[in-house]
Amino acid sequence: MKAVHFGAGNIGRGFVGLLLHEGGYEVVFSDVADALVDAVNAADSYTVHEAGPGGVDHVVTGFRAVNSRTDPDAAAGEVATADLVTTAVGPTVLRFVAPVIVEGLRLRSADAAPLGVMACENAIGATDTLRAEIETAAGADADALLRRAVFANTAVDRIVPPQAGGPGVDVTVEPYFEWAIESGPFGAERPNIPGAHFVENLAPSIERKLFTVNTGHAAAAYFGAQSGVERLSDALADPAIAAKVSAALEETSAVLVAEHALDPAGLAAYRSTILDRFRNPELIDTVQRVGRQPLRKLSRHERFIGPAASAAERGLPADALIAAVAAALAFEDEDDEQSIDLQRMLRTEDPASLTARITGLDPMHPLFPAVLDAVVVRQSAINAG
Repeated sequence: MKAVHFGAGNIGRGFVGLLLHEGGYEVVFSDVADALVDAVNAADSYTVHEAGPGGVDHVVTGFRAVNSRTDPDAAAGEVATADLVTTAVGPTVLRFVAPVIVEGLRLRSADAAPLGVMACENAIGATDTLRAEIETAAGADADALLRRAVFANTAVDRIVPPQAGGPGVDVTVEPYFEWAIESGPFGAERPNIPGAHFVENLAPSIERKLFTVNTGHAAAAYFGAQSGVERLSDALADPAIAAKVSAALEETSAVLVAEHALDPAGLAAYRSTILDRFRNPELIDTVQRVGRQPLRKLSRHERFIGPAASAAERGLPADALIAAVAAALAFEDEDDEQSIDLQRMLRTEDPASLTARITGLDPMHPLFPAVLDAVVVRQSAINAG
């Protein structure tokens, strides 16, 4: 069996590639970074080191890499004969991956089993997004080519912190991981991926993860940055910050109970596990790195506005989530383009128009006034400073 994985970075090697290897797949990494592709091809094996309580080392073998930028034909050829295609490139990069998959599907034998395609990204419906990009890239041949593949959405979760410098391809990760996969598209022929679990309805798994892990991770970063804390684990070690993050996650859990009838006790245990993961001192991560791209994180269906809007629509509290939004509005990082853009907009734009632009909320939405107030407060602080 062979899997082609787009994205040979730390998540690709330390999470998706590892589990594919453990499932018996030969893993072909596809990337556009010349040095990384060369480093992967120069290695006979690499080690995934789990840092933290219960962590073990995993040695990965049976892999190679192709450069889809300099040799797209080689990448397409690998897709043509693969059993699975996965990605971990970031949602905005999927449109660049799609043409390579299209060419692979063109080359694929019509008699071959359907190619399983899964986008393993931090976004809701990422595989649907990839499928749409493939359809666009395929043009008139879309219907015929799409019949040669099956597309399953996934929810993935594993913290892979910034890695120590060096030329090697070993990866440090946390011991905890989750990989939930839609079962319906595969029918009875599910891929063998140890540790992954298949579910009929992925929406609860995706929103449970996005509105707990992603919300909590970003909230800890923004509250930590407000308090002048550098490391994320130190932010969660501060009782005041931990209380703010916990309050926000209690609000997202209330939304998950209302929307998906998830068990409140199970969600409480899940929240506790998530916060313990963030406190892991062996995962050296900074609030600045986690807080980057605040505009994306403040968008309509993301980790703050998404659950807060649902809460407001149901008459549930969202005060702690709004506090996290306010902290995100105050986040500054001179090395992050979105942070720079956000602070520029706050200095120059009308508050109501800016609130609608950033969050995608209609001015008549019940959450809009609270977010507008947070924007006005931040603009006042900028003007006063």
